[in-house]
Amino acid sequence: MNKEQKLKELVQQKYADIAMQDKATNETSCCGSGGCTTEVYNIMSDDYSRLEGYHPDADLGLGCGLPTQFAQIEPGDLVIDLGSGAGNDCFIARRETGETGKVIGIDFTPAMIDKARANAQKLGYNNVEFRQGDIERMPLTANIADVIVSNCVLNLVPNKDGVFKEIYRVLKPGGHFSISDIVLEGDLPPALQQAAEMYAGCVAGAIQKHDYLNLITANGFDNITVQKEKTIQIPEDILSNYLSPEEIMQFKKGNSSIKSITVYAQKPKEGNCCSPDCCN
Repeated sequence: MNKEQKLKELVQQKYADIAMQDKATNETSCCGSGGCTTEVYNIMSDDYSRLEGYHPDADLGLGCGLPTQFAQIEPGDLVIDLGSGAGNDCFIARRETGETGKVIGIDFTPAMIDKARANAQKLGYNNVEFRQGDIERMPLTANIADVIVSNCVLNLVPNKDGVFKEIYRVLKPGGHFSISDIVLEGDLPPALQQAAEMYAGCVAGAIQKHDYLNLITANGFDNITVQKEKTIQIPEDILSNYLSPEEIMQFKKGNSSIKSITVYAQKPKEGNCCSPDCCN
């Protein structure tokens, strides 16, 4: 089994475990009996509760932004959510696209798909659909989506370039995405980079901010805009699982940082570019 496949299985197992719990349990049962502040994947989440369409049962506290708030979704749009989890962003998007539109959530973890479908059934939504699949090979035809959203998911995917190629393929000409994700400025300490738990928590899988934005450009997108940015502070009781006190001090005093960014970009309209390759 290659490294990429091992990482995918790690993420799938971790998020299957999370799907079996509610948000409160995820936030309080972290680190087993260690009593740490929280799991690393919870410290990044933003407050969704004020957004219309929010349903607490679908919010597992796993995001790092509010991409649907910035996604410029219009009534009647077809919206795709990559890494849809228990359905949180899909239900927010459904409020924006209305009954005349449609929302499709894609998730790699069967337990998450089951939870999202149960939530949609409970809410009586017949225009929100959930499909199990790998976002590097989306179970969707080309040129169908008006908007794609994703919340703290691409950093969990080893082949980020492949995902942006798929986003380009699936968006209609003139369609756009709004994605919240974790990026780096400067290098993480080696112990954090190598920790499997930090990968599943969206940190060790993050790449440099300039490389992330360059991937979007290289895949042919226009109008690239960072809509929101914030610095993520990892509490010392989490860092102490991987770093010595001296290493923690050096990390905090250094120039490296972990950022949550929400990025907008548009697929060119027909005639502007034949494919990502011709724009490079």
